[in-house]
Amino acid sequence: MKKMMLLGVAFFASLYASEGGVEKVGFLTTESCAKAGAFTDCRLENYFCGQNGCYQETEAGVNKNEPLVLFSHNDGVIYKLETTEVIRGTMDKGINRNEVTIVGEFDASSNTIVVAEFKAPPPPKKSFFKGCL
Repeated sequence: MKKMMLLGVAFFASLYASEGGVEKVGFLTTESCAKAGAFTDCRLENYFCGQNGCYQETEAGVNKNEPLVLFSHNDGVIYKLETTEVIRGTMDKGINRNEVTIVGEFDASSNTIVVAEFKAPPPPKKSFFKGCL
């Protein structure tokens, strides 16, 4: 029974892969932060207006919807993300986080993944620091 189930899963996985589907895991950020190598140090203003310090020139409340990218540690590649299929607000849980999973169709000519599904990693566990400060 388990063998049949595994064969079924393998069949559907190969069918999905043959259609150009891809599942990538990496760090969700903006293109400017990924190119600069500023991952956890990427300021949140980059997600609204595109660069550090841009809030000084941008009118308050204006969101330019800066494009998101996924940096895959396994491939060492920055993948552009087309997020028209998903609500951008749902992807906020994964911004500036590692181990984000993106599922969608891959366009090799523009190195873009058309996002069909987004999975954020679970939040970090609470810890208690016991020791000297």
